[in-house]
Amino acid sequence: MSASTSGRLGWTVFTPPIAAIVLAFSWGTHPEPVVAALIGIALIGAVLAGVHHAEVVAHKVGEPFGSLLLAVAVTVIEVGLIVMLMVSGNGETSTLARDTVFAAVMITVNGIVGLALVVGALRHHLAVFNPEGTGSALATVITLAGLTLVVPTFTTSESGPVLTGSQLTFAALASLGLYGSFVFTQTVRHRDFFLPNTTATPGGWTPDDDADGDGHADPPTNREAWTSVGLLVLSLLTVVGLAKVESYSIEDAVDWFGFPHAVVGVVIALLVLAPETIAAVRAAVRDRVQISLNLAYGSAMASIGLTIPAIAVASIWLEGDLALGLEPLQLVLLFLSAVVGVLTVVPGRAKPMNGIVHLILFAAFILLTVAP
Repeated sequence: MSASTSGRLGWTVFTPPIAAIVLAFSWGTHPEPVVAALIGIALIGAVLAGVHHAEVVAHKVGEPFGSLLLAVAVTVIEVGLIVMLMVSGNGETSTLARDTVFAAVMITVNGIVGLALVVGALRHHLAVFNPEGTGSALATVITLAGLTLVVPTFTTSESGPVLTGSQLTFAALASLGLYGSFVFTQTVRHRDFFLPNTTATPGGWTPDDDADGDGHADPPTNREAWTSVGLLVLSLLTVVGLAKVESYSIEDAVDWFGFPHAVVGVVIALLVLAPETIAAVRAAVRDRVQISLNLAYGSAMASIGLTIPAIAVASIWLEGDLALGLEPLQLVLLFLSAVVGVLTVVPGRAKPMNGIVHLILFAAFILLTVAP
């Protein structure tokens, strides 16, 4: 391995395979606390490695393709996890998709956005981003959430927050259409609206990575990039798999504390979205808040736009109703998040206070999930 490859990859080459071995030996088990702690260490290592490899690939393909790649990769695996849990039939599955998607939306549009804005504004006085691109992303998230999570609460053709077959088909097709249109806008038609407007070093490389002395970090070679693609996929698969293994310990802890079962889904969502959270914060530290927002809103969009169609197809074989409509308390939190998000995005720059408002909403979501 060359010095350049070693500098870029290093320990991250070995961590995903080790974590995968841990997953292979722990899959299907109900680990004791000490073993669960060791599995947790492997999970954290896989998360950190996944973030690093995502940045290597992002540096090779450029933005906004890099943030789009990480958002889609995590969401595709998350969808597989949801479907797997629904098919297994453990616990309450009728609201599993709704609760998981809603948790992902709240984590991304308030948790990740809030952290990125606070970190970026504190380090660089103001967090600056492009309101045109970010505004279209937020508008798409709000529309997707409204059609798939809000509308089912008020439909009357079926009793409860459930869509009919034709309504669910429309919601699935609309989700795919909106998400596909946004990806086209982000990567082809108006790509410049989603690029950071700073001269910060892309990918977080240090001057040591500038072998040719041109003042810019050298892009990874094709071999390095393809190696990172494979290790990124392995890292993400391992993160989701280990999160599933840890879910047994999480369920035990939730039951011991007497929390609602929905808390399990929130904790797992936090684990699955950890790579995107870390990547977004690191981008904000480098004054590339636009990338942070691309990750946050892109993840929210992908979580809805890919999950709902997949669940719609899976529902053909699954027994029981698929409850997608939000509860009144969840509706209030989503409405507040949408209003605050619009007020944050429109100016194109944010103070730490803007991020704090989002983080308070995220804290309220966590508290009201634990104690509704």
